[in-house]
Amino acid sequence: MLRNIPKHKVFVSFHHADGDYREEFENAFSDDVKTFVSRSVQDGDIDPNNKTETTRQAIRDRFISQSSVTVVLIGQDTWKRKHVDWEIGYSIKKTSQNTRSGLIGILLPSYDKCNSYGCSTEITDDGVEYTPCNIPPRLYDNIQAGYSKLYSCPINHQELMAWIHEAFQKRDSTLYLPNNSRPYFRENRREYQNYWQA
Repeated sequence: MLRNIPKHKVFVSFHHADGDYREEFENAFSDDVKTFVSRSVQDGDIDPNNKTETTRQAIRDRFISQSSVTVVLIGQDTWKRKHVDWEIGYSIKKTSQNTRSGLIGILLPSYDKCNSYGCSTEITDDGVEYTPCNIPPRLYDNIQAGYSKLYSCPINHQELMAWIHEAFQKRDSTLYLPNNSRPYFRENRREYQNYWQA
């Protein structure tokens, strides 16, 4: 059955602190093993001195618009990053120039579900405990809406392929509509912030 699943163009969203995990993820699962084709932003692709709107437009038009599924790699501080928030938001927004992308989250080894914040825990779709208040809030909104799913690291490329394909199929479903109502981050969250509140 998996041999009939097409390879999708995937945008990988991540916090630069988890760059080594992102590289490992793409090396293990992208083009060479035919799981997906990466359309991610690489170091040097966007001038860090650009104005905010120029950066947003480059992310949206040069990278996300060329993909059909966005995979968010979640480390400990991923939820704090404005670029991750923007990438999730642009991925699930349908415009005259861009189709909507499917969306999934994957917990990295650097993620800690530490629950000293008084947040309740939930279970990923593959049975791992996590804390909603320290994953990207816009991603959590879409997990709640049924549009997205959250997983721990995949065991093999067949498993990841199935997750990506399911997200791809949901992007045009009328049963699961994305939730993009949250205001976009204007800036990164502070280093001392350990969680967000609904």
